Amino acid sequence: MKQKFKRRLIREKVLQVLFAYEMNDESLQFLIDEIFKENESEVDLKFGNELINKIRIHQDELDEMIKERVANWEMSRIALIDKILLRMGICEMLYFPDIPPKVSINESIEIAKEYSTAGSGKFINGILDVILSNERKSGKLKKEGRGLVEESITKKPDNK
Repeated sequence: MKQKFKRRLIREKVLQVLFAYEMNDESLQFLIDEIFKENESEVDLKFGNELINKIRIHQDELDEMIKERVANWEMSRIALIDKILLRMGICEMLYFPDIPPKVSINESIEIAKEYSTAGSGKFINGILDVILSNERKSGKLKKEGRGLVEESITKKPDNK
């Protein structure tokens, strides 16, 4: 069995909390407490709570960014797990300056492969990649530090 990194496990728990919250009428805090009760690290718990809270605060904005990229689809047709993973990936790219965008995208894809449909990884990759590209072009992406805002490997060299 492949070992999972702690952040991956926290992201999976965030997915579980948000999925259960959307599917049931239970309190968000109750779900967080239940799903994170075995978590031993305050740092991990803080990351999970911060991700959940930022997704909830910015959900309308995140959903609007998704809608713009799936013009031929209605939001209601996107699988709930995929929608939550897209929100998580976009949220990390926009509101977590210490997480490299490619890490956020890769984590969303890998979790989708495990918890969603066969085509979800490609679907999520396509949408998150376009959003990343647009955010870079607009200058809205606020990442600092080595490796956080790298040049695209698909960028063509200048023809001089």
